[in-house]
Amino acid sequence: MNTLFLPADAPNTVTVAAEIIRSGGLVAIPTETVYGLGANGLNEDAVRRIFEAKGRPQDNPLILHIAKAEQMEDFCEDVPRVAYDLADAFWPGPLTLVLKCKPIVPKRTTAGLDTVAIRCPDHDVTRAIIAASGVPVAAPSGNTSGRPSPTKASHMVEDMNGKIEAIVDGGSCGIGVESTILDLTVTPPRLLRPGGMPVEKLAQIVGEIAVDDAVIRPMKEGEKPRAPGMKYRHYAPKAPVTVLTGTGADTAAYIAEQVQPGDGVICFQEYAPMFPDCVVQPIGEEVDDLAHAQRVFDALRAFDGTDVPRIFAQCPPEQGLGLAVANRLKKAAGFHVIAL
Repeated sequence: MNTLFLPADAPNTVTVAAEIIRSGGLVAIPTETVYGLGANGLNEDAVRRIFEAKGRPQDNPLILHIAKAEQMEDFCEDVPRVAYDLADAFWPGPLTLVLKCKPIVPKRTTAGLDTVAIRCPDHDVTRAIIAASGVPVAAPSGNTSGRPSPTKASHMVEDMNGKIEAIVDGGSCGIGVESTILDLTVTPPRLLRPGGMPVEKLAQIVGEIAVDDAVIRPMKEGEKPRAPGMKYRHYAPKAPVTVLTGTGADTAAYIAEQVQPGDGVICFQEYAPMFPDCVVQPIGEEVDDLAHAQRVFDALRAFDGTDVPRIFAQCPPEQGLGLAVANRLKKAAGFHVIAL
């Protein structure tokens, strides 16, 4: 298959991408979080192609992307008032809501669940594509399943060139980690995946938020994921990753004692000089959680172009965007974490 490359600012990109989606094809779309692999979320054959292109397990549900909050009513039933409150405050934006779904949404999209994950992305071109297509766009992250998520069009080329109809190049993603997923079908609302919308902001509107066990540990055999990114090892480079939690000074000192020449290190900028014989990927200063989010997937992907035998990663504090970054690093490590 010849994959089209469509610059986001080209005059015909929205029209071409929307027609591909409407006709059952796959398009890589930029968002504020990561690049998604988009298809008509109401077309079971198109959705099946998403799973095939990614090598994604069939029990891993997809997120429906809509152009405006009012479309929730088209695909979700019994929408609670708090969903509209959250949409008013944070959409378009990096927040996904889990709601009861209407029969119009295929079971292949929801992985057999009676709920659907839905969001409105904060990217003008992608929302225009969704609106022009006339359908909700099911779009998981556009990486090959298990690899670090794509934050640049070049990452999509690495993983999907020749497998899908088109890639829309919208530049680098502004946030760099996937959306926060909040389940509104339970009381209190439950955090299923930390992401680009800090939980602290959500709590200002919804009050108490429960945290699903899958955020902090691997899911057990037989457990069924209620949202994307919960169950399987994700975001992983080829080399094994060890995550260090604790203060920046303590984790940097530990890594410096353990590393061998040629090892990989993900670290805060100020500690990079401590590892002169290693392949180092700095992710910003220790206090800059937005930089950590923007750079963590780039750092993980970069090691696949090297022959590092193992990777050590400093983990940011688990607050604000740091909770999402810590979650992604721990999943990349298969929850191989050393607490200091």
